[in-house]
Amino acid sequence: MAPPMELFDDEPTSTREAIMQATYAALAKHGYADLTIQRISDEFNKSKSLLYHHYDSKDALLVDFLGFMLEQMEADVPIQESGNAYDQLMSAFRHAFGELFEEPDFLRAVLELRAQAATDETYRRQFTANEEFIQSKLAEIVRNGIDEGTFRDVDPDRTAEMLLTVIDGAILRQATIDDVDVDVVRQELDAYVRSRLVTDDVEIDA
Repeated sequence: MAPPMELFDDEPTSTREAIMQATYAALAKHGYADLTIQRISDEFNKSKSLLYHHYDSKDALLVDFLGFMLEQMEADVPIQESGNAYDQLMSAFRHAFGELFEEPDFLRAVLELRAQAATDETYRRQFTANEEFIQSKLAEIVRNGIDEGTFRDVDPDRTAEMLLTVIDGAILRQATIDDVDVDVVRQELDAYVRSRLVTDDVEIDA
């Protein structure tokens, strides 16, 4: 899951957005295991009772937080509009391996939330929706690349599944072990795209 690193650059415009901003800050600071309503309230510029007015529990708040991130991602995901499909795919990779890895504390916290999806169906539905959205965007780029002649006639959905699995694996490794070279992952993804997807008559700059 790609956390929206520029999600809270501006002042919140509603109570819900202010709560989401406080949750973002508390989750990045404390992680899921040590996250409490009180710690979210400490990041919130209004009363703790207002949090309980909107949410019955920490988990109810976090599920809404995941939904909020998905809403923002659908509105703001930075898929490059110009250039051919190869350029657009590289733009998606830069986002995944750029902004995504600039917030390691938050990244670890989100993976803690993702672990809850193994046993909690509500979390599972939210993460499934997030993955389906990202996969659909990748498949759309591949499909457009086939139509414009940049990519070979591959299966867009299968290709997107593979690309997303590699990205997810890099996220998991980055968050849980030391000395992961994400530049190598990006370079190998680029090599895969050039050898597996790009047609022979399309020139790609080295």
